[in-house]
Amino acid sequence: MKLLKLSASPFVRKVVVTLHETGQFDEVEMVTGANSVMEPDTELTALNPIGKIPALVRDDGATLYDSRVITRYLSDRAGAGLYPDARIWDVLTLEATADGLLEAALSMVYELRYRAPEIQSQEWIEAQWLKVTRCLDALEERWMSHLAGPLDAGQIAVGCALGYLDLRHDDRNWRDGRPKLAAWEEKFSQRPSMQATVPQG
Repeated sequence: MKLLKLSASPFVRKVVVTLHETGQFDEVEMVTGANSVMEPDTELTALNPIGKIPALVRDDGATLYDSRVITRYLSDRAGAGLYPDARIWDVLTLEATADGLLEAALSMVYELRYRAPEIQSQEWIEAQWLKVTRCLDALEERWMSHLAGPLDAGQIAVGCALGYLDLRHDDRNWRDGRPKLAAWEEKFSQRPSMQATVPQG
């Protein structure tokens, strides 16, 4: 298998953490693309018409894209049970919450990185951060018992989302007022899979 990736992408990190957790990391060739929002990598767009990272090229030549599709495939391939039938709707909802948080946090970065200063919208940035805070509050108030349970894809998604906030939005101090989530993240971030995938730059 071949994984097209970017080193600091939180969605790529979800996939690579899953590879570590399911014992498949050594079975995948990592290919770092030159993808950007404005100029997608041509190899990537040939495999994934959406032009987003990550994309996983299977051994049979078929390509999977969207991190949630890839992580579910990897879990099934390894029989890892990261999407357990007994808790499937909770796991999928938790994963969607984490991914929604990530999308809003990424949108803030894109606004500053890809739009000219004179047309950047602080109102838009703050609206995205409001989405992030609602997700964080939901995790703190409603999801702690699930996060404390057996490892699943939702937990991996949350761990990677919180790591991205530390990387790109550390000045926002997401831990303030969320002691249970902060304590969970401190412990979860010490997993070998998380330590092996700490984003750089």
